[in-house]
Amino acid sequence: MTPRAVIFDCDGVVVDSEHPTLLMVQADLARYGLPVTLEELNARYVGGTVETVAERARANGAALPADWVQDFYRRMYAMLRENTPLIEGIVGVLDALDAAGVPFAMGSNGTIEKMHITLGQHGLIGRFRGHLYSGQEIGRPKPAPDLFLMAAERLGVAAGDCVVIEDSVAGATAARAAGMRCFGYAPHGDVTGLAGVGAQVFSSMRDLPALLGLNGEI
Repeated sequence: MTPRAVIFDCDGVVVDSEHPTLLMVQADLARYGLPVTLEELNARYVGGTVETVAERARANGAALPADWVQDFYRRMYAMLRENTPLIEGIVGVLDALDAAGVPFAMGSNGTIEKMHITLGQHGLIGRFRGHLYSGQEIGRPKPAPDLFLMAAERLGVAAGDCVVIEDSVAGATAARAAGMRCFGYAPHGDVTGLAGVGAQVFSSMRDLPALLGLNGEI
């Protein structure tokens, strides 16, 4: 059935910012004594905040400097400002939601500043009509459900009538805890285990309108 509202993650779902950011994390961790593969980063770090990345990396032996989080944000924002592509097909999804009169929001563990940097390059900030929400800024990032529950409340829609679009296990876990259906975007296959936490996995944004029932199909 068609949802009454849709909540999107940002990085890796609306904008293609996840891979270059992971490359930066990988290089930094190797520099400070913790070499990891991109597969390990996807499995252990995707979906968290920069702060949780630092906590987990230090727990696993990385000698990150005390100001690493602040320095990483500075360098990451500079990189994202240069060019952050959209996920292919996402504008068509937003168009289909608008045409069907289904409201949508963004619920990201990233900061509001980061969302403005990436979405602003493509004129998409206004399309979310003020519904940009940050798990960091409310102090309860995913996998806690608070971010999605707040977005649903601000949209004026019951949690059970919302659908979440995610690409991380943390996000899919948060959706399940919030009592929301979740579609897991996995263009390269379900390498992070989205299906294992209850997400319905799909590989192309062009398929999402039909999955949401926007053209009469389920």
